[in-house]
Amino acid sequence: MPILPKERDLRLITVRRGGSLTDAHHRLLAHWSVMCAERVLPLFEREAPGDAQLHEVLEVARAWIRGEVPMKTAHQAAFTANSAGRDLPDPAKFAALSVGQAVAVAHVAAHDLGAAAYAIRATAAAAPEAEREAVRLAERDWQREQVPDELRGLMLEDQAARSAICWHVFDD
Repeated sequence: MPILPKERDLRLITVRRGGSLTDAHHRLLAHWSVMCAERVLPLFEREAPGDAQLHEVLEVARAWIRGEVPMKTAHQAAFTANSAGRDLPDPAKFAALSVGQAVAVAHVAAHDLGAAAYAIRATAAAAPEAEREAVRLAERDWQREQVPDELRGLMLEDQAARSAICWHVFDD
């Protein structure tokens, strides 16, 4: 299921590509995405102890944020993360996909919600069935608290607009 809409919000497209997203705000979205992914990394590590792939991918994302690696390097790292979770239980698989989406923000800023959505899915999948909804809401709320103030309105609008293609994890 795609997490990017067919029609993209110009506010989530960088200025150089015809949108209105500044480089500074693009990097803030990437940082927020990394925070969401890091939070669920232990779910991957439980299934793949000693596997440092996702840590390395997150370091690439942080290096892109600091301007130390090109976008293409960060974009390529997403494939490493996405494949790391293949054939693992859902919590670990979703954690790996969250990391993949976080590093892909360098390529397309709108992957930010992918990182968040997969992190929410990872935490909910790891919870006992009776607690999944409460866990989903708690993770969603934690993520929202981390959004930089200057991007909060945009983020909440984007979550509302894309919740249906992000498994409704952002719904109230």
